[in-house]
Amino acid sequence: MFQRIGPAAFKKDLGNIIALLEALGNPQEHFRAIHIGGTNGKGSVAHMLSAVLQTQGYRTGLYISPHYRDFRERIKVNGKYIRKKAVVAFVEEHRELIERVRPSFFEITVAMAFVYFRQQKVDVAIVEVGLGGRLDSTNVLLPLLSVITNISLDHQQFLGDTLPEIAGEKAGIIKPHTPVVIGETHPETQNVFTEKARALAAPISFADQIWTAELTDSDIAHSYYQIRRDSNTVYDRLAVNLQGDYQKFNIQTALQAISVLRDTEALQISPEAVVTGLADLKSLTRFIGRWQVIGQQPTVLADSAHNEGGLRIVLRQLQTLPYRRLHIVMGTVNDKDPGKVLELFPKTATYYFAKANVPRGMDALDLQRRAADYGLEGRAYNSVRNALRAAKRHAQPEDLIYVGGSIFVVAEVV
Repeated sequence: MFQRIGPAAFKKDLGNIIALLEALGNPQEHFRAIHIGGTNGKGSVAHMLSAVLQTQGYRTGLYISPHYRDFRERIKVNGKYIRKKAVVAFVEEHRELIERVRPSFFEITVAMAFVYFRQQKVDVAIVEVGLGGRLDSTNVLLPLLSVITNISLDHQQFLGDTLPEIAGEKAGIIKPHTPVVIGETHPETQNVFTEKARALAAPISFADQIWTAELTDSDIAHSYYQIRRDSNTVYDRLAVNLQGDYQKFNIQTALQAISVLRDTEALQISPEAVVTGLADLKSLTRFIGRWQVIGQQPTVLADSAHNEGGLRIVLRQLQTLPYRRLHIVMGTVNDKDPGKVLELFPKTATYYFAKANVPRGMDALDLQRRAADYGLEGRAYNSVRNALRAAKRHAQPEDLIYVGGSIFVVAEVV
């Protein structure tokens, strides 16, 4: 199970998932899909699209990974988790098949999701790539639309050490004659996507070359954006039920995806559905773990950004918030070099290092020593909860406590 043990659980081919799905009657052929890959922002874009399509009246499946607390977070229909009985029934009914094919945890979960979406007769399923793209278990889909949010360094042991190499793996979800939306233009990766799209006769567009989302205001529940397409204002004050200025990139990507779906007449999506869906996003989709306020006085903010690209944006956003002193509860995994992300963290904060409660969690004392090399000072704790308790004890009401560094750290507090 990759989520728990890391690289040893990764399988570099699609043989298992193809065999599994064929034995299950190829459920993925019985519903329309939108396929979303990229390094950061996949989950946010997936939930935005789900909220809008639900509001439009489509019965919408949503497959995401990983989960925070409940396995069923991965498989939702109209914001409702897959039923516990459905999870148990799938495993019991197909135990012999699973033991024969010997798929990974992720492959079983993808197959379960696709079977459930067929059973639930979804109108459309939004499917998030798990890792990479080309060899990801979800890459058996022939979708209405492919979306690649952005490219940053992550999972280099599987995807390559350079941005073009990683982009090549992510571009593996581009399908013949199927539109693809790229969220962010990057000089090192743009040609990788345009050449792949050209070779497959796939219409390609770059969201940030078309849309501009500018944060103008925010409150405890919503951020408000002025939205322009080219130089024309489309929404003067679009309310989005997510926090963090970095969401502007994901909003631009989602809006271009909606535009392509509308222009190709693949789905009917009204401007009213966009406005209502994004304003009610969390209640519609049960979105958690990103820029989530989990405490007040002091403010406790959790965010699951965990790679260089994601953390760079989130930590920059953190510096714009009002607070007297910053406290950071952090942990990471032991199969990644933490140096690239540790150098991004502010040296003026007080740190509370913790080991997440998974086998991959880096020992807190090891993390404390590595962090000291980058001028980050603090104590080590034997659990995330103890680290957070210590931060709350030391913090004043006007302070800010940030919990992050790893999905698994956030999972223990949200």
